[in-house]
Amino acid sequence: MAGHFIRFDKDAIEPEIGTPEKDKIRSGRPSSKTWNVEDAGGGLYAGIWESTVGEWDVAYTEWEFFHILEGVSVLTEEGGEPIKLKAGDSFVIRPGFKGRWKVVEPTKKHYVVRL
Repeated sequence: MAGHFIRFDKDAIEPEIGTPEKDKIRSGRPSSKTWNVEDAGGGLYAGIWESTVGEWDVAYTEWEFFHILEGVSVLTEEGGEPIKLKAGDSFVIRPGFKGRWKVVEPTKKHYVVRL
């Protein structure tokens, strides 16, 4: 891509289909779709992620900003209180976060990840 502007066109991106690693799943059968724009070699990723209902362990080694577009999820840091995430909410997760992500209602978010 030329220049310093990257257009995000979901219709032009083939979504990545995935699931959490089996040993990290706590409940349900969560599956996700991710439409990702990658800054080749720059360590920056942005896009849209959506997931079906379920709960799994997470461990972040990167920064992530996200904005919930649809649905309801609960994010709980080890030793912390559950935080309800719903449409319109925005958060930043710092590297070193460990806990659980629980999708209560199918959830969709915009995200930006910096390695």
